[in-house]
Amino acid sequence: MAMRLEVPPEAVTADQPGSKEKPRNKPGGWKLAIKRDWRLYTLVLLPLAYFAIFRYLPMAGNVIAFRQFQPGGSIFGEKWVGLKYVTLFINDPSFWQAFQNTIILGVLTLLFCFPMPIIFALMLNELRSQKFKKFVQTVAYLPHFMSVVIIAGMILQNFSMTGTVNQIANTVFGTTVNFTQDAAWFRPMYISSEVWQTMGWGAILYLAALTRVDESLYEAARIDGANRWQQTWHVTLPAIRPTIITLLILNIGTFMAVGFEKILLIYNPLNYQTSDVISTYLYRVGLESSNFSYAAAIGMFESVIGLTLILSANAISKRLAGTSLW
Repeated sequence: MAMRLEVPPEAVTADQPGSKEKPRNKPGGWKLAIKRDWRLYTLVLLPLAYFAIFRYLPMAGNVIAFRQFQPGGSIFGEKWVGLKYVTLFINDPSFWQAFQNTIILGVLTLLFCFPMPIIFALMLNELRSQKFKKFVQTVAYLPHFMSVVIIAGMILQNFSMTGTVNQIANTVFGTTVNFTQDAAWFRPMYISSEVWQTMGWGAILYLAALTRVDESLYEAARIDGANRWQQTWHVTLPAIRPTIITLLILNIGTFMAVGFEKILLIYNPLNYQTSDVISTYLYRVGLESSNFSYAAAIGMFESVIGLTLILSANAISKRLAGTSLW
């Protein structure tokens, strides 16, 4: 005779299918957590103070974009002028030239500098010799720790008329090119140096993500007859996709902030046509000419574009890939 076992409703847990019971919050909440781990939370105070003092508090000074600022007067400007400075830079052809250069350099940086660390990390992941792998990593990390001044000096020396690049060009092609003063060569010169400087350091996060890939997935792919390229495409890249998307969103957020220091050190009036970006234009017109209200108006315009880009990228990523920053 078959026996029928009945399970009372209270025995069904939240982990079982069909259960609608929600997990209860533990008593105490965040107050208990702070009381228990207050030593750890004190470590956050210094970074919070840094961002509050040097990032958020200076935002109050953006009001001078709408007020006439005079050196020696009030830090919030002397009188209200409305959109006067916004109208000035909108009608300034030099600003739009700098804006165009910023967009072009930002797109080129995103196209070349973002995928190169991923490719470099995948290549390092395929190396079997640990000694050679560590050697390559060390060499690739070194440019990141060099000062921007040193990097700029190396660029100017190597691409000068008597530099290494022109010596090779003269030997192979019998001609030399004035790279540092020719506007057409500024973008390739800048992007190539940016790839060299950021590729190794940028690969660290991807290498860390690759260590979390389950080896059983590669074994299953090999059993199914997948070669190394197919394993990379169908196993490795999907596994590190969240890391790729997160870093892509962060890179898009800094799209308008093209390397100010490096450009300032290697550009000159002869290549302003392709090298002058918003940040260097702000430095010349705003700070060197003491036109701080004009510079603040352009800075706010740049910040609004950056905020719009990162919010849009995050929303698109959340909708299409299911991964986002928040």
